[in-house]
Amino acid sequence: MIALLLPWPDRILHPNSRTHWARKAKAAKSARQTANWLAREAGIRPNDPDIPQAMKVTCIFFPKSNHAADLDGMLSSLKSALDGIADATGVDDSKWEITIRKGEVVKPHGAVRVELESA
Repeated sequence: MIALLLPWPDRILHPNSRTHWARKAKAAKSARQTANWLAREAGIRPNDPDIPQAMKVTCIFFPKSNHAADLDGMLSSLKSALDGIADATGVDDSKWEITIRKGEVVKPHGAVRVELESA
């Protein structure tokens, strides 16, 4: 299993956010690049024979406060970051089995742990 600790997604990326498309595009690009960089830093390389072509991906969200938040919105906010991880692995995210859950509060910024393992 490979575990990556990603920063909490920018609130602009949440599907309920009402923001200009250019600001959202900039935030999405930044999230994708950050996740890709963190995956490569963890030793993930595209088309590595050790990376399974079908993966089980677990996303554990550690929010920055006890504010009520829905898991589907959190997952949607993470889409660009997951695309960055898919870029790093060379495995299309359509072949992923994704599980999501909420963890404990992590102050002050929150975090998301993404665990990759063979399906």
